[in-house]
Amino acid sequence: MRDLPPDLAAHLAGGATTLCHCWALTRRDGARLGFTDHDRDLSFGGLTYAARSGLEAAEASAELGFAIGGGEVAGALSAAGLTDADIAGGLYDAASVETWLVDWSRPETRLLLEIGTVGEVRRAGSAFVAELRGLMDQLDAERGRTYRATCGADLGDARCRVDRADPRFATTGTVLAVPEPGRLDVSLAGTFAPGWFAGGRLAWTGEGQAGQEAEIRDQAGATGTIRLDLWQAPPRPVAPGDRFRLTAGCDKRLATCREKFANVPNFQGFPHLPGNDFVLRPVPGSGPGLDGGSLFR
Repeated sequence: MRDLPPDLAAHLAGGATTLCHCWALTRRDGARLGFTDHDRDLSFGGLTYAARSGLEAAEASAELGFAIGGGEVAGALSAAGLTDADIAGGLYDAASVETWLVDWSRPETRLLLEIGTVGEVRRAGSAFVAELRGLMDQLDAERGRTYRATCGADLGDARCRVDRADPRFATTGTVLAVPEPGRLDVSLAGTFAPGWFAGGRLAWTGEGQAGQEAEIRDQAGATGTIRLDLWQAPPRPVAPGDRFRLTAGCDKRLATCREKFANVPNFQGFPHLPGNDFVLRPVPGSGPGLDGGSLFR
């Protein structure tokens, strides 16, 4: 059972209340933003909670046990608060959210209702609805290692140990043309085989797009004009002359680890485990199959 601060309990017992909700968001880049469903700005805890955002509480749920609680907030996109480009750019993905119940006539009278993260964000024109996930959502995150044939590490992390800054696996480039959203014609500072950067990352370094990243779906061409297809179009317009940095992609297969990165000693998968097709192999005596020997002779 939640204990209410004495001043808030007395206010609720008085019959007529002056309460509102406030949300404090901490984005992945460290920026902190405050929003409230009250009709004027409020300030407490060193943060101003803006009323001009049009943010309001939608649906909320809470359950006993380990069920994931949470809720939703809805509002309008504005240049002074949440912008479509920032949301599309992923700045609010997994952002930390504090939900407060506040007496707007005396902001020092308040109660922290929930701490969670931003989940799915749905956009429709100039409006949005953001899902708020409770702390129990973190219990759904994968912990430890999973037995699977493909590698469980991410390229360049502490387990993989590949140097992503190595000139063999990274380069810089410049946009030459934008045939359509999500498709770029570029020039690269080096020669790389077609598909070398497929599954890799494109990080913008020029003004306007700086700090944004995109995942590369495919790369066509090795010299001259290279075509890059992105899984998702950049949130801000791209123009010829924009600069970026590419990092090679890894499909997490043992063959790729061996032939592309020469990093088999650090491969974090289990490629020799029998797969689902193991039961379909020929029985002993009917040909090559389950004779107790290696499956990879």
